[in-house]
Amino acid sequence: MIDKELMKNIRRIEMIARKKVNSTFAGEYHSAFKGRGMEFEEVRQYAPGDDIRDIDWNVSARTGDLFIKRFREERELTLYLLVDLSASGIMGSSNKNRMERAAEIAAVLSFSALSNNDRVGLIGFTDRMELYIPPGKGRNHVMDIFSRILKFKPQSKGTDINCALEFLSSVQKRRAIVFLISDFYDQHYSKKLVSLSVKHDFITLCLYDRRERELPSLGLLKLKDPETGKQIYLDSRREKLRQQWSKEHIKRLQQISQLHHRSGADHGELDISGDWMGQLSRFFMKRQARRVY
Repeated sequence: MIDKELMKNIRRIEMIARKKVNSTFAGEYHSAFKGRGMEFEEVRQYAPGDDIRDIDWNVSARTGDLFIKRFREERELTLYLLVDLSASGIMGSSNKNRMERAAEIAAVLSFSALSNNDRVGLIGFTDRMELYIPPGKGRNHVMDIFSRILKFKPQSKGTDINCALEFLSSVQKRRAIVFLISDFYDQHYSKKLVSLSVKHDFITLCLYDRRERELPSLGLLKLKDPETGKQIYLDSRREKLRQQWSKEHIKRLQQISQLHHRSGADHGELDISGDWMGQLSRFFMKRQARRVY
């Protein structure tokens, strides 16, 4: 059973995601991700300006006129969403924490895939496999994906990205689009990421909050790691400490980006306390630009 507040949140996310996809993301998604190949569609008579490499010489010889082959891109793809459900997902300085933002991002990506007739699957993980929804189509399937993220109660608190990558490798043999959505407070997964980035169109999205980048001056703070339970005290009035806090965050993001690019994955960063939809849109446009040039 889903309580009324959760159902209200699910409907709100659906409305936001559909509106954004209809106005922007559907075309950008289609442009950013290639289909499996080119499928023959028809032959038509040659017209000035057509590429001579597309001339169908057999048909042209039989008819006495020049004809060219026309192709269309095979669009049906499989999109997999690998979503980090660990305890650090409760982090958030805005009215939405990281887990809720991950559900919204999953909704936008899923509805984008749906608009292109692609299949969508979900792998939710902590330091173990927690949730699996095989790829499917349709509005109800997409609704199930992001609503399950919102209402899911993980059994564990930790993070093991490698276990999610191993599971993906076992269930998805054909090439797919894969979005790994996490804050990447983990190590020792790069080897598997390399092998999967060769096989799939692999994208990593690092979610972070502005409070991870900018520590406010609020006096003595007690901070607790939600995954390990470890606690520390910080005097946030110290300017040098706040500067070092920001430097360490920037350094961490740079290290993650470098690791993922070396592994062959495409990498993006989303500030969940800011305009993450605009950031995701720009990410898609950059991918399209690389395809063109």
